[in-house]
Amino acid sequence: MAIAFTFPGQGSQAVGMGQALAQDFAAARAVFDEVDDALGEKLSRLIWEGPADTLTLTENAQPALLATSMAVMAVLAQEYGIDVTSASHVAGHSLGEYTALAASGALSLADAARLLRRRGQAMQRAVPVGMGAMAALLGASEEQATQLCVLGAAHGICEIANDNAPGQVVISGARAAVEAAAAAAKDHGVKKAVILPVSAPFHCSMMEPAAQEMEDALADVAIRTPVVPVVTNVAAAPTINPQTIRRQLVEQITGRVRWRESIAWLAAHGVDRFAEPGEGKVLTLLVKRITGKAQGMALNSAESIAAFAESLGDQGAGMIG
Repeated sequence: MAIAFTFPGQGSQAVGMGQALAQDFAAARAVFDEVDDALGEKLSRLIWEGPADTLTLTENAQPALLATSMAVMAVLAQEYGIDVTSASHVAGHSLGEYTALAASGALSLADAARLLRRRGQAMQRAVPVGMGAMAALLGASEEQATQLCVLGAAHGICEIANDNAPGQVVISGARAAVEAAAAAAKDHGVKKAVILPVSAPFHCSMMEPAAQEMEDALADVAIRTPVVPVVTNVAAAPTINPQTIRRQLVEQITGRVRWRESIAWLAAHGVDRFAEPGEGKVLTLLVKRITGKAQGMALNSAESIAAFAESLGDQGAGMIG
């Protein structure tokens, strides 16, 4: 049995996430306090009290999801003696890659929080509101999505942003281009196209100004060798090399999130259990669609954390070190 920890991305956030853990476990509360201190504000209050539209802002949602996932990891370590080395690999969806790096020791929690705050701000600034769009192509293959992007490109930039799972591909780019591609979806055999309620066209070449800003931000941050390999979004392959990690975090801003390929790579290399620490269960649901057989488990409550720890048995005992 091999385990991978996978960390959720934007869209999983919800007002109140992590609050019960922070109330019940000092280790979880300490994570939220550290993120608050790193940002110089009470992000935890926003996470737990809202309002939802402010939490959903990219610059808030990104560090908020980091804090919530890392709080789960802290409870696992403090209460059950299980740390990231119980896994063979880690991975994270988009911003979740920063969480994976923090969990594996490549980034400090404080640095990851500050980087995600800046990343969110940079991504929002990169394209004026209303100029870009994203659309989910439901029931689409990668090939069908590529064809629709070619069609949309007659109206501007139109690229695959997320290859999430079989039948779930997200495209991104100029609004007119994405809308044209979405309108033609059914004619190309795609079940449904849904324009997403996002404030910017993430993971496409329109994000180049944000990539340049993050290159500057990352240049001043210490990145250490992770204690377990990180399967990165842009390569869908593992690395422990700090310079590769630094470069691929920049490439990730404009590059495709190759999540389907990442999970498929892990499954092909012996991972048969995927644990998702943090809010929601989006990645857990995708695991079954991608692998057809691997087990996924969302760790988002005291009960689910305890069940996961119990399921590891002797394998998980005393693994901090």
